Amino acid sequence: MEEKLKQMIVETLALEDITPESIDTDAPLFGEGLGLDSIDALELALAVLSEFGVKTEENDPKNREYYYSVRTLADFIRSRQATRVTS
Repeated sequence: MEEKLKQMIVETLALEDITPESIDTDAPLFGEGLGLDSIDALELALAVLSEFGVKTEENDPKNREYYYSVRTLADFIRSRQATRVTS
């Protein structure tokens, strides 16, 4: 899942000079890490919805936690998919 997310981030956001392999799974996606901004967050959320069928709520205070790193995003997607399967 993490590798798929890295590929999706690079492709969706058209990140030049960044390869999926160069993204640290635990590094922050925003700010001092990968340096993504709020527009990137919206694009990424739409890509996650399209690719994995997982949606975040617009004003959910936990969005920062979910989108902190590739690992936290992968964990969030897995947990939502598991919840959907057991429901």
